[in-house]
Amino acid sequence: MPRSEVLFIGGRSGVGKSTAADALHELLASADVRHAVIEGDTLDLAHPAPHVEHPDAHVAERNLAAIWANYRELGHHRLVYTNTVSVLETARLAAAMGDDPVVFAVLLRAGDDATASRLRRRAGGPLPAGQLAHSARTAGRLDTATTDHVTRVDTDDMAPNDVARRLASITGWLPT
Repeated sequence: MPRSEVLFIGGRSGVGKSTAADALHELLASADVRHAVIEGDTLDLAHPAPHVEHPDAHVAERNLAAIWANYRELGHHRLVYTNTVSVLETARLAAAMGDDPVVFAVLLRAGDDATASRLRRRAGGPLPAGQLAHSARTAGRLDTATTDHVTRVDTDDMAPNDVARRLASITGWLPT
């Protein structure tokens, strides 16, 4: 079986990570490219939060390892993984996959106006208080902390299908 490959998609809330992953899934599926998509935000979504009660439990990584093992057993070797800070944790997440994957990391970026518009659409109305400010702080942190191994893609004026094509270009996963 070919070596695993993973595309980590990170970015502030409202930048379009999940939308881009969905569009990339459609693009890859239409070209019959085997792949899996995992929304990293849900791997440790629980109350109380596992990372608060059990900081050494690493629930997200353990769940990623289990899910990826199932996909590998079924013959998949390409993974699209979305999570806000995944681009800061590529080594740890890749290690959790357990099979030394080739890593691609992309930080999606967007300005406050585009992000606010996307967050309002997602919320179906006004933004919850403080959500845009929190998203902006996260964007600043990600931009500052992300190393040169991460490709930055500005999505302000891009449709989801255009972002998907850019991601496919970065990975080289589409047949030529």
